[in-house]
Amino acid sequence: MNFAEFVPLLALFVLAIFLGVELITKVPPTLHTPLMSGSNAISGITLVGAILAAGHDGMLIQVLGFIAVVLATINVIGGFMVTNRMLAMFKRK
Repeated sequence: MNFAEFVPLLALFVLAIFLGVELITKVPPTLHTPLMSGSNAISGITLVGAILAAGHDGMLIQVLGFIAVVLATINVIGGFMVTNRMLAMFKRK
C-alpha cells in the first residue's frame, strides 16, 4: 500500500473514531445496556473478520488479526455478561 492509498484510509479511520465517540456520549445512561446487547452482533461480525485476518500470510497481519480476535472475544463475552445481568434484574424473585 502506498502513501496515496494510506492517507484516505487513515482519514476515514480517524473520522470513524470521532463519530463513534460523539454518538456514544450522546446516548443517555438508561440506553447503554440495551445498546451493549445489540452491539454483540457487530462484535460477532468483527470476530469473524479477525479470524479471517489471522489466517492470512504475513507476520504483521497474523499478529494484528490475533490481537483483534482477543479484543473482539472480550467484547462479545462482556456484552453477554452485561445482557445477562440486565435480564436478571427483571426476573421475579
